[in-house]
Amino acid sequence: MSQKHEDSFWGGIVKALGLVFGDIGTSPIYTLTVVFAMTKPTVSNVYGILSLIFWTMTILVTAEYAWLAMSLGKKGQGGEIVLREIIIKLFKKGRILAFAGFLSFLGVSLLLGDGVITPAISILSAVEGLLLIPSLAATKQSVLVFIAAMIAFTLFFFQSRGTDKVAKIFGPIMIVYFGSLLISGVVSIAGTPAIISAINPWHAVEFFRQNGFAGYIVLSEVILCSTGGEALYADMGHLGKKPIIRAWYFVFAALYLNYLGQGAFILRNPDAKNILFAMIQSESALLYIPFLLLTIMATIIASQSIISGVFSIVYQGITTRLMPLFKVDYTSSHIQSQIYIGAVNWTLMVAVIFVMFFFQKSGNLAAAYGMAVTGSMTITALMMIMVFSKTTKKWKVPIVAIIAMIDIVYFTSTFSKFPHGAYWSLILASIPFATILIWTNGQRFLYKALRPLELDIFLLSYEQIYMKGCISGTALFFLKGLEVIPPYIVHCVIRSNIIYERNIFISIVRTDEPFDVNCHHKKDVGTGLEFFEINAGYMEVLDIEKLLATNGIKEKVIFYGIEDIETRNPIWKVFALIKKLTPNFVQFNKLPAAKLQGVVTRVEM
Repeated sequence: MSQKHEDSFWGGIVKALGLVFGDIGTSPIYTLTVVFAMTKPTVSNVYGILSLIFWTMTILVTAEYAWLAMSLGKKGQGGEIVLREIIIKLFKKGRILAFAGFLSFLGVSLLLGDGVITPAISILSAVEGLLLIPSLAATKQSVLVFIAAMIAFTLFFFQSRGTDKVAKIFGPIMIVYFGSLLISGVVSIAGTPAIISAINPWHAVEFFRQNGFAGYIVLSEVILCSTGGEALYADMGHLGKKPIIRAWYFVFAALYLNYLGQGAFILRNPDAKNILFAMIQSESALLYIPFLLLTIMATIIASQSIISGVFSIVYQGITTRLMPLFKVDYTSSHIQSQIYIGAVNWTLMVAVIFVMFFFQKSGNLAAAYGMAVTGSMTITALMMIMVFSKTTKKWKVPIVAIIAMIDIVYFTSTFSKFPHGAYWSLILASIPFATILIWTNGQRFLYKALRPLELDIFLLSYEQIYMKGCISGTALFFLKGLEVIPPYIVHCVIRSNIIYERNIFISIVRTDEPFDVNCHHKKDVGTGLEFFEINAGYMEVLDIEKLLATNGIKEKVIFYGIEDIETRNPIWKVFALIKKLTPNFVQFNKLPAAKLQGVVTRVEM
């Protein structure tokens, strides 16, 4: 079943607001507050920063993601794993392919690390808005952190129920949220209308001329206005390209008008802290608490879309064999992308709550934020250069190269944050990165160590044993490819003489398309021996029992291989541990437990 993107014009935009723009939508809560904690709010600095924000959002989100990256999809899917699949097709083999593989592993790991910091900074910065309510002004920071942690815990706790039912209200809430950002921005601009001229790029040039190297360091905080821009591309598969791009133009206008409004407010109140909340409070004390509740809801929705995005990335990683198998639950009967991965959910929750307590304030967290995002943007740009250089659109290469250089400038500016907590981005990203490297290399070495048997050699012994007599019924055997026979089948059939009337070798091949399932049933491979190949897209959710039943196969027993790894190599010991802790292929595909027979093979690595 392939996904249909048949939402109405406005319906698609509303859904996109709820699913895609939560992260970038919540950046006005903390961006300017953090920037002006580093920089004096002089008139020229305010104009310079606002100019930088406009051009950062235009170049790094609109041009890089909305226009360029989103033109590169596979069957409507986007993201760095998809870019890797496109590059594999274009380059076939060679060093560039290995480099692209390394880049995509790194990009995916940075995004997964980012999935920890984003919910923490968004929820914490919204909860800190409570301090501007006079009766709560004396609230201790530890209490605010505890409230933020409880919100995060509740959010993760309900993930397993699925967000399908709640997602319907996400869009309308985000419309109200973006609408209130837009209106509050316009009201504040009305007090200082000259602020609109901040769009002029000359102000940004002047800012660097006056501030020199310090201005370059400020870029590491300015980039906070574009965090979440990568979600436009990564979430493309959920909604389709058009609704996301249409919604982005509305979001861009709402965000930038709000930034201009905050800039005007700073010019009038240079000593203000928590700028967005202070601006709202000065405009209407009555509307402050409703707005605060609205921003808390928006940060919860932003965190929700990041969690769903992490599940999506991990699922793509599982089906493209980059990551170990995790138990996956499907929480929606009709939305394919609605999945829940328990191991990932609880790990993410512990990491988010730990980060909240470790950094205490959203301002401190902002110091850790940005390195992963800019790293991911740089990697996307480099991979796009590879793709465009091999297509008919070679004219896009110099454009992407310029964007890549701007990405690198932003990325290197975040190095100054390293001692202040940015190293956490790398620590968090190193866990998925190490897992991917150990898993992909471990699987390759394991396959070599298993020494599979050629099919024709296997068939000679198989035919002789079959003639001696067989057990009634049908046995299924799972294997990677149909041309070589794994040791567990050799052990089962040839050494133990376990042979059934019908022996069906099943292979599941994940194609580089996201959706689509095709089955090929070859019946006369040998006496009582059949091949059954399932070709499935890497986002496809398979019901193997149903596929077998439709092809007239009713199994009596299912055999599968379990590797018992013997090794002295510390890296392979980690690989063996990952294999033990994660479900094997058969558990992952939810086959009936009563019919399963695991066959153990000792392997030395």
